[in-house]
Amino acid sequence: MSRYNKIEIKKDEIGRRYYTNAIYPDIPSTEDDTYVITTGGDRYDTLAQEFYGDSSLWWIIASANTSKTDGLIVKPGVQLRIPDNPLKHQTAFEELNQTR
Repeated sequence: MSRYNKIEIKKDEIGRRYYTNAIYPDIPSTEDDTYVITTGGDRYDTLAQEFYGDSSLWWIIASANTSKTDGLIVKPGVQLRIPDNPLKHQTAFEELNQTR
């Protein structure tokens, strides 16, 4: 499921369509989180597929690790936190963005 399904599409004064900005939930660490050291070729989407069974949840891993990159590729040798319970974070995202 795309996280943009519930993000409203608006029009500006000259009729151009745009998405409202998405708000992402804070993802605090828990004792059930998993930690990995990245290797060459790791990407947020492939890690999400591996740990969550859904590559579209890559944003949870990126947000939890305060990613500053513009892409999905992760530098090798970096420790990443893989948050537990992705459904909880997906639900929090939807709740934050449902009234926008």
